[in-house]
Amino acid sequence: MRNVQKCAGQSLPGMGSMNLLHLYLCRSACWKKTITQRVSQVLADSDLGPNVLEIGPGPGLTTDVLRIGVKRLTAIEVDPRLAESLRSRLRGTNVNVLTGDATTMPFADAQFTAGVSFTMLHHVPSPELQDKLLREVCRVLQPGGFFVGSDSLQNLFMRVIHIGDTLVPVSPDTFGKRLEAAGFEVLEIAKDSRAFLFRARRPAARSNSSVNSGKDRP
Repeated sequence: MRNVQKCAGQSLPGMGSMNLLHLYLCRSACWKKTITQRVSQVLADSDLGPNVLEIGPGPGLTTDVLRIGVKRLTAIEVDPRLAESLRSRLRGTNVNVLTGDATTMPFADAQFTAGVSFTMLHHVPSPELQDKLLREVCRVLQPGGFFVGSDSLQNLFMRVIHIGDTLVPVSPDTFGKRLEAAGFEVLEIAKDSRAFLFRARRPAARSNSSVNSGKDRP
């Protein structure tokens, strides 16, 4: 990865709240510049399709970037204050903001063409709940749909800005196996000294002809 994270991580999918320093940094011009570069890098080789799900938008800087390139964007945010602020700011646009927990999402199976998660997985309070979130994302994606994003690595700066916050670091060295266990096909995991990006895909459904092609063979 060429872009190095220089500001705070983003929000949660899920369970906790950001302290004031963390929230301030997430709304800063520095983070806006970094996350704009990060989103562009992650999405470079991924066609998200027309109906995209964002997990944990927080203040919505990633949402602002994502919504430009998609027909419809649904964002699910657990913090009611952040969700309402983003909902109010983007009312009348192509973004639908829901208040909810991404480990138990209120969406139908195969509802979205793609899912994205930027710098928020470490806010899920346990590896078990992180894995549950991954399974939920896989469930609501259409076969062949991409799941892409990034997350921060453990370091002193991350520990400082998460004082009083949830911080459960995600290791890129084992994240690929966790994605596979959730049902994804892993396409890429790349890291630098402060963050990693990932690209995965829900496997495409096999056609009836391919499923049946071997049935009459001896």
